[in-house]
Amino acid sequence: MKKLVQIMLIVLSIQYINAQQESKITDVTVYLDGAEINRTTKLSLKPGTTAHTLNGLSPYIEESSIQISGLKNTSILSINYGINYLSKQKQSDSILGLQDELKSFDNKTQYEYDLIAGYNEELSLIQNNKRLGNETEVVSLEKLKTFAAYYRTRITELKVAINKSNSEIRSHQEKQVDIKRQLAEFNVDNKVQTGEIKLKLNSDISTLLDLKITYNIKNAGWFPIYDLKADKINSPINLEYKAHVFQNSGCDWSDVNLALSTSDPNTNNEKPIINAKYLNFINAYSNYESQRATRSYNYKHNPLVKMVSGIVTTSSDGLPLPGASVIEKGTSNGAQTDFDGRYTLRTTNGNTLIYSYVGMNTEELPIHSSLMNVTLDEGAQLDEVVVFGYGTSPKQSYSGVSQSLAGEAAGITYSNSSGQPGSSSSIRIRGFGSINGNRSPLYIVDGVPLVNTSSLNNLKAGDIKNTTILKDAEATAIYGARAANGVVLITLKSGSESKKNNLGITIETGITNTRFEIDKKYSIPSDGDVTVIEIDQFSVPATYDYFAAPVLNENVFLTAKIGNWEQYNLLPAEANVYFEGSYSGKTNINPSAISDSLTISLGVDPNIIVKRTQLKDFKKTTFIGSNKIVYKGFDIEIKNNKQSDIRLTLIDRIPITQNKAIKLDDIETGTSVYDKDKGLLTWTLNLKSGESDKVKHSYSVKYPKGKRVNL
Repeated sequence: MKKLVQIMLIVLSIQYINAQQESKITDVTVYLDGAEINRTTKLSLKPGTTAHTLNGLSPYIEESSIQISGLKNTSILSINYGINYLSKQKQSDSILGLQDELKSFDNKTQYEYDLIAGYNEELSLIQNNKRLGNETEVVSLEKLKTFAAYYRTRITELKVAINKSNSEIRSHQEKQVDIKRQLAEFNVDNKVQTGEIKLKLNSDISTLLDLKITYNIKNAGWFPIYDLKADKINSPINLEYKAHVFQNSGCDWSDVNLALSTSDPNTNNEKPIINAKYLNFINAYSNYESQRATRSYNYKHNPLVKMVSGIVTTSSDGLPLPGASVIEKGTSNGAQTDFDGRYTLRTTNGNTLIYSYVGMNTEELPIHSSLMNVTLDEGAQLDEVVVFGYGTSPKQSYSGVSQSLAGEAAGITYSNSSGQPGSSSSIRIRGFGSINGNRSPLYIVDGVPLVNTSSLNNLKAGDIKNTTILKDAEATAIYGARAANGVVLITLKSGSESKKNNLGITIETGITNTRFEIDKKYSIPSDGDVTVIEIDQFSVPATYDYFAAPVLNENVFLTAKIGNWEQYNLLPAEANVYFEGSYSGKTNINPSAISDSLTISLGVDPNIIVKRTQLKDFKKTTFIGSNKIVYKGFDIEIKNNKQSDIRLTLIDRIPITQNKAIKLDDIETGTSVYDKDKGLLTWTLNLKSGESDKVKHSYSVKYPKGKRVNL
């Protein structure tokens, strides 16, 4: 009897209960690409093993990002994420209304088709029964008239009814097209399957858990838009910093605490590995292309941009590049630049534009703005190879952090790959690893999992407050298979600065990103539409100046230069410009520039005239011996038609020779400041209202006869 009771207790201890569990989204952190979702749910556990399914989730969850907290003394035996193709997400009321209306028009259309079929049947019956009387019976004239009138009237009525039904069908179909377009505008996906997280928990006692489930999703993000407003020259610029938040994750965010982060967990942060490069002779006709460094762009895809325009120029001389190809990556949709290097392209579903031209390096840029001006570099030339040798010390892979962890946390082994100064370093958690695989642990910094370890390059040993090492089943239970080699939990010191702006938004500036804590709750439906949130505003001191480079463009641009722009935590983005109360167009803000000030173009001022003309006395070519000499000279006239005085920066250039056989002489730079290395001429002119001025420059070019030079 005692043994039977023991067996029954064992069976009860391993009971398996599968329960569907509802959960609620409470907090969302939106990244530039993706979002972190925080859900809460209450679970009532009995002793033993229990299975719970969290259903109705997004089908775009990144499985490796799932974290569970609030377990108390409960153990997680397994976490599994999957797609439930039988369960459908609930659409919004507006979408459901449109879909119901679409079905209603289907029914109305079918009704009209049925009416037409009935009318045609009646017509056929009339046509087949036109014969009156028989061979022995003669139909009277009156009877014939009566039948003829009936046939005529009824056939007319039937054909009018058929035309009316066809007209109704066309009307219904036109309305259906409009509804389908509206549904397409809502980014409605008919495949609205749901995601599920299945938990298997074990508890020794009955307990009530308040679980917090955290995971990352795709199909969400935010991008900045700026409004620049200047009332008049020499007044501060009002900069309004706005976030455009969107999500199409399959789950509505209803009344959630919202935060915006400038980090991007989907960026490929893997540090490059530099191997030796060996020079050798190659065939002149071989298809060899020199490897070019990946350019550093901070631009992110803006899903709302449907029309892109801009100018493609060459980096060597800044001239427009006609005939350049602009293609939407992954599609056949594209355009070519015109004679002035301009292009316009309506985008479809792509995220990237590819710019290419024969002899130029191809550029790929995310579709981030409706105004995208691109400069193409000349491709590698194989006529001559010049090798320069430089010595440098490679940047280390989080060696300071590795050594710090090895010294402060138990269970950490620090290793140096070669023992040589400058060689890379790494850490290992004792008790985990495989012979052939990657044995690096998973890093969690202030609760955020790092996709890779290169982000640790930004951390110093002094930034770390404490570390915790997980190297048992708890690590894999909480963080999944990616924690197979252990977990390093890093808590940073309070190095971040937190402040509240005049909009009531808390801005937390950390070591690697900026976080905006929105002060009120938001509801953002899963329809891809944008929710605009103003997150900051500044009154920015600026220095105004006019700028003209008539060798490329005879328009005069009003610019504003902002100093110490780093303090505003700006991201590269499009800006709407408003000057003197009127909309002046768009410009781009690129804080990634290495200059100590940020210059913003406020638009073209038509009241300042600049004209560049070639001097007639210099339009001549002479020959001396075997050489040809070409003389070039230019006048630049400036007229200020404004009611106020102006300060104008004027730039032109004198070419620079790249061949010893091409010589420049007779260089006259006039009153300009001449940069010999770049060949640039700069004038700073102060013009009163109605005043004019003129500047000159000239030079001569000598080169062998029979040769052509790109003058």
